[in-house]
Amino acid sequence: MRLIIAEKPSLARAIADALPGGGKRQEGAIVCGDTTVTWCLGHLLEQAPPEAYDPADKQWRLDRLPIVPGTWQLAPRPKARSQLAVIRKLIKQATSVVHAGDPDREGQLLVQEVIEHLKYRGPVQRLLISDLNRPAVSRALASLRSNAEFQPLFQAAQARSRADWLYGINLTRAWTLTGRQAGHDGVLSVGRVQTPVLGLIVRRDNSIRDFKPYPFYPLWVDLQVAQGQLRAWWAPKAHQPLDDQGRLTDRTPADALAAQLPGTHGTLSSLEQQEKRQAPPLPYSLSALQVDAARRHGLSAQMVLDICQRLYEQHKLITYPRSDCRYLPEEHLALAQRSLSGACQNDDMLRGWLDGADFTLRSKAWNDKQVGAHHALAPTGKPADVSQLSATEAHVFRLIVRNVMAQFYRPLRTFEVKAEFTLLNEVFRARGQSILDPGWKPLFTTREEAPPLPPLTQGEACQVLGTGVEEKETRPPEPFTDASLIKAMMNIGRYVEDPEVRRTLRDTDGLGTEATRAGIIETLVQRGYLVRQQKALRATKLGCALIAALPSAVSSPESTALWEQRLRAISEQQDDPNAFQHALLEDLRALLGQSDAAKLRHSLQNAQGEAASPAKRSGTSKKSYTRRKSTGNKSTGSKKTTGSRSSAAGKRRTKKATV
Repeated sequence: MRLIIAEKPSLARAIADALPGGGKRQEGAIVCGDTTVTWCLGHLLEQAPPEAYDPADKQWRLDRLPIVPGTWQLAPRPKARSQLAVIRKLIKQATSVVHAGDPDREGQLLVQEVIEHLKYRGPVQRLLISDLNRPAVSRALASLRSNAEFQPLFQAAQARSRADWLYGINLTRAWTLTGRQAGHDGVLSVGRVQTPVLGLIVRRDNSIRDFKPYPFYPLWVDLQVAQGQLRAWWAPKAHQPLDDQGRLTDRTPADALAAQLPGTHGTLSSLEQQEKRQAPPLPYSLSALQVDAARRHGLSAQMVLDICQRLYEQHKLITYPRSDCRYLPEEHLALAQRSLSGACQNDDMLRGWLDGADFTLRSKAWNDKQVGAHHALAPTGKPADVSQLSATEAHVFRLIVRNVMAQFYRPLRTFEVKAEFTLLNEVFRARGQSILDPGWKPLFTTREEAPPLPPLTQGEACQVLGTGVEEKETRPPEPFTDASLIKAMMNIGRYVEDPEVRRTLRDTDGLGTEATRAGIIETLVQRGYLVRQQKALRATKLGCALIAALPSAVSSPESTALWEQRLRAISEQQDDPNAFQHALLEDLRALLGQSDAAKLRHSLQNAQGEAASPAKRSGTSKKSYTRRKSTGNKSTGSKKTTGSRSSAAGKRRTKKATV
């Protein structure tokens, strides 16, 4: 019997539908002739709690840190025991096993850890599916690979899981216990990704709160040139009172120059004119889609992820969504017209876009060298029944189709002009743009560009028709939103001060992964570290206090972004998991030595930030909390001996402290 283990039931059903044999359902599996398809329910296993290694670590004690397992153990998740028992029974009967996890790092870990936990020693093949429609699944079933090829990917995922456990368990216990010494009765969870993300928001909020606006004074002139009129802006010289962006901060020089300008003649001293071609935006990765969907439709990152999962699993309209890639396989180019035609046939807007597409074109999006375990999000070609989609599902589906459709539109061609005029020995600048060929641009709502300038000739004369000095005021940075925070997590190097580290991070995946970024934001909200104010994400007083008390290495993005870089290197066999863990433990011991109750007490007493949303009451008494502790559910440990009055909900929050 061949046993196929899928990551989730929806994938198992899609595989069974593509197999011969009819598909006979039984508990936890589908039998298709000599092949049985079973499934996980997400992660069936989790890292064992500290007390599984040493019962003394059920109590939270500073003198027991760091907790470092000798031999790592996994434990069944409480709700997954029955399905794990099904797989255990089936795997004993199997002559071969097929790993059918999602085509990414976590998908590799999720199924392979079950196979290894159940001590299966026979041959294992890998099934990679990114499209749940039957023809695509059939093609994947005909192209099985050896699971051994993906061992480095598994090692990277396993290293990530263990490192998150070490980091989250130890630092959460250290700062929670230090917090108790400082008078805070509650869990202070710390994680290698969630805490730097919180740090980004706290620092942004601090800069907004501490911002001191000041005025600046742009000076403009309206000029008559040979073939029309235009407006140009003064570029003050360096000796003028300027801020770091070259803006004039004292009105006196502007007023003095403005008084001399009316009627003045000058010349066009510098002229740059060039035609530019801009290729269409690439198809979406998940994070890029989350950014655009937040800006265009006001959807949170988690909402976009949930919508994509439904479009993939339930409606089967898009390919695998948790992708960090923005390129498509070259073999898909030949199928693109058919898949886009199918996707568009029931939607007037999409059909209009389809009518303008030229399928003889080939953009840079079709590139096998840029495609890894998965490719960019794309429509499967199944016709969308819009009546079966919610409004937000339809919005997201159209975005995904649009970005693939744009690959069959001509480049945007513009004519851009930059001009410098000299008047009274001062420089005035103007710029403009005209569209020569809109190409793909009509498919997108884009910001307005500079209007076109009249035709200009180097050295031609000009005359001032009017002038004015405006008074403007500097504005604080904008608070983070889901869109800007996801973008910041994608491009984390911009928020790193060390130039060498910034260069190193330029080509990495950023902070978190496609699959985890949305969940990290929601976790921070649920734990009371962030609140949503309309579209803005703001840090609470508790969130601000925690960041103020933690070592900067914990709350800054450098360390965790470099983690991601090393994990990618492990997946590419360019780094060693043991060396990675050894380096982590050295850093961890140094961080634990910096827990400081006095510093934390001061930050808790003086923190600024927003009031947290009211916590949902668990409705459990202290007695029920004590009884719940003894069930052996996943936890970072018991706090019975610490005198804590934390709620059961607070206890449960520690379960994901390793995020």
